[in-house]
Amino acid sequence: MTITLISGANKGLGRETARRLVLLGHTVYLGARDREEGARAAADVGGTFVPLDVTDDASVAGAAEFIESREGVLDVLVNNAGISGGHVPARETTADDVAKVYATNVLGIVRMTHAFIPLLERSAAPVVVNVGSGMGSLSVTTDPSRFESTLTGIAYPSSKAAVSMITSQYAKALPRFRVNVVDPGYTSTDLNGHRGTQTIEEGATAIVTMAAVGPDGPTGRFVDRFGTVPW
Repeated sequence: MTITLISGANKGLGRETARRLVLLGHTVYLGARDREEGARAAADVGGTFVPLDVTDDASVAGAAEFIESREGVLDVLVNNAGISGGHVPARETTADDVAKVYATNVLGIVRMTHAFIPLLERSAAPVVVNVGSGMGSLSVTTDPSRFESTLTGIAYPSSKAAVSMITSQYAKALPRFRVNVVDPGYTSTDLNGHRGTQTIEEGATAIVTMAAVGPDGPTGRFVDRFGTVPW
């Protein structure tokens, strides 16, 4: 049985990823800050809720202890929790605006990965999936043919660029792990006020695919549901 933890799994892409992985036979733990929403989502998809705030050391440590006590191992970690920080024009963006977004999108991934490496190392085929964005790609955001090139921002795009570099570095440092970053695409979620043009099902596809890779699967890759995304 594959033991999987997904952060930010009470709604949107996290919840849909949990639902799909349960159907694939994973034992899925849904991490969320909101206990009521998290417990409801877990019950709906057939998983187990674990209280989890990726910005809080004690919360992350508690989640690790909970899973260790129940399973003794973790096979797949999906770092999905993220915030947009709202639309703040570049010239008006402050350091505090950036720090707030980085606390979840960047430091949250480092905090989670650091805490769960010991459990992942007990797995025969450890996998880490970091949810990034095309908005974190220098190539995509400077390509006039791509919608992302029409958007500007400081906090969110740079945080997702950092996620890509974090992924690349962990992949090199942990050669037995499969560590990849995925771009769900412009998906209709709360993050973008449901302006996205993809369905939740379409957006979760790349996450599910990379969560299900085997020990011979790719690592250090940036992908979406169509294939490789340029850095």
